[in-house]
Amino acid sequence: MHEMSLSQSMLEIIQEQAAVNGFQYVNIVRLEIGALSCVEPEALEFCFDSVSRGTVAEGATLEIVRVPGRAWCWNCSHLVEVERHGDPCPDCSRFEMQTRSGSEMKIKELEVA
Repeated sequence: MHEMSLSQSMLEIIQEQAAVNGFQYVNIVRLEIGALSCVEPEALEFCFDSVSRGTVAEGATLEIVRVPGRAWCWNCSHLVEVERHGDPCPDCSRFEMQTRSGSEMKIKELEVA
């Protein structure tokens, strides 16, 4: 389950920001997770709750925004939305696609006290 290592990495970033910016508590962590990232939001929430115990992020809510995957179709020269790796182009049904976005996971904002 890679959600545990992702949660630990998120917590490290949050703790670094707490040290730099002097906040004591995180209320909300706003994330953007790409549709092609293979991250399960429920598993991420569970893991983050576990790793954040006893830290500035204990009890913080994860607000997750799913970002669509985008790929360039070499056949019809369109940038299209895709739900999974290996999906065909929704315009021409061909598989000659190059992923452009949707594999990322970003901490977009922290609501702190």
